[in-house]
Amino acid sequence: MRRSTAEATGSADRSRDLRKAIDRTGYYPDVVADGVESALAGERVLSFYVHHEPTFERDEVRRHLTVAVLTPSRLVLAHTDEHAGDDLLPEAYTSTSTEAITLSAVRSVVVTRMVANPTSGPQPPAEAVVTIGWGGVGRIDLEPAACNDPNCDADHGYTGVVASDDFSLRVSAAADGKEAVAGLLSFAATLSAHTQGTTAQGASLQ
Repeated sequence: MRRSTAEATGSADRSRDLRKAIDRTGYYPDVVADGVESALAGERVLSFYVHHEPTFERDEVRRHLTVAVLTPSRLVLAHTDEHAGDDLLPEAYTSTSTEAITLSAVRSVVVTRMVANPTSGPQPPAEAVVTIGWGGVGRIDLEPAACNDPNCDADHGYTGVVASDDFSLRVSAAADGKEAVAGLLSFAATLSAHTQGTTAQGASLQ
């Protein structure tokens, strides 16, 4: 089962709400919270998103927890996975990796919304994908270049697009619930506003 939670409330400190959201997943909450708290380094929590999902490794199902936290100066990402024992650690163990990115370094917050039956009028998105880029990881999509001459068989090399793909998360109402989709979109909106040095004012296009 997947469970996602998000909270965003102006400049209030949401640290306690974040801990409650981590506890609700039931996925090694003390371990996860310890890793996140260490990365936060005492900063206030302005907004957060917690996503719990299973991952498949061969014939086994393992769980993965993603915690994204917005502070006044940074975006903190934490990933926790569970592993079977290996040669170095014979017992089952978890690994938590954290990354802290200054908000001034965030280059893009890409939000994709999938709305079913758009002719029916405004309705909550059925799925949402949020991709955050800060230049740490780049993706290059290449394809053979061509000219306008249909009879040309010359080699024109390749053409492509370089895209930032540091962090991406997709949630759906069917798998995660409508609240999860709304929560991810809310977190993305808050993050986008803070990367501009301002907070969202709730402008409407209606």
